[in-house]
Parts: sequence; C-alpha cells; structure tokens
Amino acid sequence: MTVIRGRRWWMPAAGVGVLLLAACGGGSKAGSTASIPSDIHKIKHVVVIMQENRSFDSYFGTYPGADGIPMKDGQPGVCVPDPTTSACVLPFHDRYDLNFGGPHDAVHSAADVNGGKMDGFIREALHASTRACRRSPFDPNCVQQSQSPDVMGYHDGKDIPNYWAYARDFVLQDHMFESVHSWSFPSHLYLVSAWSATCSQPTSPMSCQSALDPKLAHSASDPTYGWTDLTYLLNRAGVSWAWYLDQGASRPSVPDIWNVIPGFVDVHQDNQLGNVQDLARFYQAAKDGSLPAVSWILPNGRDSEHPPNLVSTGESYVTGLINAIMQGPDWASTAIFLSWDDWGGFYDHVVPPQVDALGYGIRVPGLVISPYAKQGYIDHQNLSYDAYIKFIEDDFLGGQRIDPKTDGRPDPRPDVRENAPQLGNLLSDFDFSQKPRQPVVLPVHPQTDLIAPSARRSTSRGG
Repeated sequence: MTVIRGRRWWMPAAGVGVLLLAACGGGSKAGSTASIPSDIHKIKHVVVIMQENRSFDSYFGTYPGADGIPMKDGQPGVCVPDPTTSACVLPFHDRYDLNFGGPHDAVHSAADVNGGKMDGFIREALHASTRACRRSPFDPNCVQQSQSPDVMGYHDGKDIPNYWAYARDFVLQDHMFESVHSWSFPSHLYLVSAWSATCSQPTSPMSCQSALDPKLAHSASDPTYGWTDLTYLLNRAGVSWAWYLDQGASRPSVPDIWNVIPGFVDVHQDNQLGNVQDLARFYQAAKDGSLPAVSWILPNGRDSEHPPNLVSTGESYVTGLINAIMQGPDWASTAIFLSWDDWGGFYDHVVPPQVDALGYGIRVPGLVISPYAKQGYIDHQNLSYDAYIKFIEDDFLGGQRIDPKTDGRPDPRPDVRENAPQLGNLLSDFDFSQKPRQPVVLPVHPQTDLIAPSARRSTSRGG
C-alpha cells in the first residue's frame, strides 16, 4: 500500500451500521451535595460557547502533550485508505482558511469510526454530493467539495493562534467527545437536555423516544421537544439563564438546528422564551456585570467555523466573546466552556467510548477558560457536553440531575447521562485555591499563517 504525504484527499464504510451500545445506568439523588466541594460556588457564571464542525485532531492534533495525531520520526504515523487507489493517506498540515470537511450524520459517524478502525473518513467524503447543499449549507450531507479535498487536513498554532493561546494559558480537554454519534441538531439537543428524542405528543414527555435524527421544530410557536431540558430545573430553582443568538438586523440568523431552546415545550410552559436574546444583550451584560448564572452562545453560519465558513472569522468572533467577559466585572467569577458541536467529517484517531445507544460521538476540541482554571493543563478525562450540564447542576442546583425519578417532570430517557461512569468531572480543570488569574485579552484579528480563500478554488462534483 502506498503512503501519500501532503495530498488533499478525503472517504463511507460499506455496510457499516450505527453501533448500539450498552446503556449506562444509575439514578441521582435530588439535592445531594455530599461530593460537591463548596469552592465550586466561586463560579457564579457559566458561559457555554458552541462552535461548529471540527475534530480534535483537525485543530489540536499537533498540540504538545495532547493525545494528538500519532507521530513517528516527526511525521504522522497513521494513515487512512483511499478506496479509489492503493494509497494510505497521511494527515497533513492544511493552511487554508477555508475548509470543506466531509459528511457527518449518524451513518457517517459509524462509518468513519468503522468498528474502532477510525479509517472511514476518506471513503465517506468521496461519496459526498453537493446535492444536499441545495437544501441547506448546514445539511450534514452537504459537502461543497474542492479539487483538493481536505478531510485529513489539520491546523496548527500558527494557523489558529488564539485557540492555542487559550490552551497554553488555561485548560485543553483532549478527550472531549460529542455527546451523540450524529450531527449538529441532536448534538445541540444534548447540549441542553442530555438527550435527543422524537415525541409523538410533544405535550406528553412520556411519548418521547430516543432518536439520532429527531424531528425538527421549525418555529418557536410550534415546540416539539417534549422531554425535560436543563432550563426547567434552572427556572424551578430560580437560577437565571440566557440563550444568546448571534443574529440581528445586520447579521445572518442562527439556523434552527442550532437554536433548539425555543423548540422545548417546557420553555413555553415556564414562560421563559424571553431568555432567548440577541447577542447584543450578552455584550451589554458582560460590560455591566449582569451576566446570568448560565449562558449559552450560538453563532450564525458566518461566525460558526462550519465549512465552508472561515476558520479565522470564527476564531475572531470567539475571541471577541471571551474578551468581553474578561474585560467585564464578572470575569473573576466566570467559567467559559468552549467546544465544537461535531467533528464535521474531519479525521480523528481516537475511538469514542461506548456509553449508550446514542453516544458518544467522535472527538472534538474542548477548552475551559476561567480565573480558576489550571494554567497550561491538559485534561485527559473522557468528557462530553453532559459534563457541562453536570457542572451546572453541581454549582447551581445542589447536584440535582435531569433524572425522571427525581426532577418532577418524568420522561422515558434511557439513562441519566450526567451519572455515566465513563464521564469525567470538570472540577479537575480548576484550582480554587489559587489566586484568581488575570484576564488574557487577545487580539481579535491575530496574525496567522492561514492562506486566504481566494487562493483556493472550489469546484462542485454533482451527485
């Protein structure tokens, strides 16, 4: 088999189905605080920033000390077969600001993992088509291909200097996995509810069933997500929260597949739709020191890093968000959790842990930024977005879980994801005994080695 260095190729595993995994059990005791250290309450504001479609190896695969791309004699020591040739294609440094990635729904996730071989990425990408792009550029089957497919490409610290700076100054998580082995939409459902489901009767939570590709609520006036999400517990406990959208009169809107909170029935029942706000409200809250206890920030397409949107644009947007927090009165009591919602078809070499029938998915980057975050720490625990929910529950809800047995709004979810034995604890990323760290305000438009989009010609391959 020939090894190809530096070529931009991309690849579905024939006959590969979605893996059904053993469910993790375990309930939760309402209000249990025995194992929650009191120092966690130094964090009075949690801000979750969710970006789009990057694998860990594609952004931090060469970060020193991380579980990155295996190397041999300074070169990648792993490769992925190209089914159209006898070549085995190595990961390569891709300096282009515009990337394309590959298809990335549940079928593609299973095929990319390929029973643990992690070798389906090029095969899946070669089967991609631009036809799905006619429906939406955010369709998981939409790949706006180029003459030099890039699913094996990765960026380094000169390409994305601010993201690597946050890793050096704070915490990089190198075993953060998408909560579900599927695409953006179910991933965002997991982000706020630790489940993805479809409900035959949305006003009846017990009518909901697990789904890798659930039914989408197409308007805020027609909620269809009937199971319980975290905001139900926050509202009941009087804990403030906000769902900030990167949109407005002069910006693109946030796609419905990412803007999931208005689709939850309990948000309507609790009269909490007013907590869904434009990003301008976030900037004002950060400036005047009125951030809610829990915030989620969702990008529009341009700022999201979702291919083919620019890496540099997304990094600048995220830097602006973090700078706003760091320069405001709430920095001293804030924890920022930054991640990407799925792998976007890009190569990753780590086999996802098995949790239940829906997860975990392929590895994504994760960063923790806080005055109490350990400096230059690499967290090797197995994590998912369920860890965000767990931290919020421990900090603000006394350890109450989204648990049908104890939360007062039962639904038929198969397990309590926050209690999965495979799931690490974000407390490991903090040192509450240290003096609060000073802000690290970075340039919004840093100098990079990225090559401008004009240097990359895009050609479509019909299908």
